[in-house]
Amino acid sequence: MLMDKLKSLLRQMTREEQAQFCFACGTTLGYMRKALSVGAIFGPALCVSIERESKGLVTRRDLHPNDWQDIWPELADQPTQVPA
Repeated sequence: MLMDKLKSLLRQMTREEQAQFCFACGTTLGYMRKALSVGAIFGPALCVSIERESKGLVTRRDLHPNDWQDIWPELADQPTQVPA
């Protein structure tokens, strides 16, 4: 599914770590949990923040697999990276 990587990442965190992650992304844990539960699509700015704060474990490509190249055309020239 679309958000499996993000869900998996959050499951590995304590509730406090989840809240801190969401805060660093510029959102709240409540919003992120609700959006994940209803299958909402995150906006571009939040996707960039999630990619940054997850240190690339969850990428913009993961969050927008069907239209990332339209939103972030600069990524088309970059190889898909697997974090170490």
